[in-house]
Amino acid sequence: MAEAQNIPAGSTTAGAIAVAAESTVATRMSAPPSFDVADFPVPHGREEEWRFTPLARLRGLHDGTAVADGAIKAQIDAPEGVTVESVERGDARIGKAGTPVDRIAAQAFSSFAKATVVTVPKEAVLTDPVRLTLHGEGGTTFGHTVFDVQAFAEAVIVIDHTGDAVRAANVDFLVGDGAKLTVVSVQDWDDTAVHCSQHNTLIGRDASFKSVVVTFGGDVVRIHPRITYAGPGGEAELFGLYFTDAGQHQEHRLLVNHVAPHCKSNVVYKGALQGQDAHAVWIGDVLIEKTAEGTDTYEMNRNLVLTDGARVDSVPNLEIETGEIVGAGHASATGRFDDEQLFYLQARGIPADEARRLVVRGFFAELVQQIGVPDIEERLLAKIETELQGSV
Repeated sequence: MAEAQNIPAGSTTAGAIAVAAESTVATRMSAPPSFDVADFPVPHGREEEWRFTPLARLRGLHDGTAVADGAIKAQIDAPEGVTVESVERGDARIGKAGTPVDRIAAQAFSSFAKATVVTVPKEAVLTDPVRLTLHGEGGTTFGHTVFDVQAFAEAVIVIDHTGDAVRAANVDFLVGDGAKLTVVSVQDWDDTAVHCSQHNTLIGRDASFKSVVVTFGGDVVRIHPRITYAGPGGEAELFGLYFTDAGQHQEHRLLVNHVAPHCKSNVVYKGALQGQDAHAVWIGDVLIEKTAEGTDTYEMNRNLVLTDGARVDSVPNLEIETGEIVGAGHASATGRFDDEQLFYLQARGIPADEARRLVVRGFFAELVQQIGVPDIEERLLAKIETELQGSV
């Protein structure tokens, strides 16, 4: 299957590893991975990867009727030594981290004018984050961004989405051998926005990658992080925090593909929901291939339902093709407030409403602390407090 794919010119061996790994898991999708939108049928909602998504609310991103008629204000603030380039789609770094696996991602790849490549040079240790701010100004836009963190470099990247937009994009993270990368992606759109994005990460030998995905705003948000290892010894931590309000659809679909030996992954996503027809979807796929001896992996999803009328679909999947592993597990749970916790707090004189707020703050606290960027942490804590005023 890999030979039949449309691969950009200049793809390297590491890119070929990513493509081959995606081909292995393609059986769970309605079509093999491809850079060509024509290779994907128009989804109808019966396909496994689309069965939870409200297609009618995607504004034509899924069926080709969406036209790039919008504007998005992009600003990159980068420390000294970091380079920012605008490149053509034939650049060898584009698509190296992964291939589109659904029609929207392929549409985004086929529709962008130029890609942005942000490079952190070899052995650079950044003391300040690289910040990419994207503010939608209406209409439909497509994009492709590559973050190339080279060998033994260390960096924090913050991607912040605000405003109103219909946005489809691919974001690639190339983590070089021995490098350490933390990515914080914040989806704080206006209530009318639609955002679909595939995040592709290729982790080099003995490299470390941490992702924190935070989703609050938007009418429909569908984020698809995908992890592949280019060599042994890689580590990935994937954290997620979402707060789903009335009428919102927030969907996070993850794949961690262990193809190299002696790698680790840890996935923790937590969400709170409130209001009529609030809908959160979490899909966690972990594949341990025959070549991935010594893998150590765990994934967990927790959801806290604050009001009636909200719905959660949580589906953890774990596939193991080798018996030579350190450990593998998954867990998923959805529930309301813990009555014992509330009783404990109220018994100590804390009013009921404040007790509920404390429980929710504690529910999210460990994930907020993973961000490591003080101004973003403060902003998200304030956002959580604002959200809680609507239900607690």
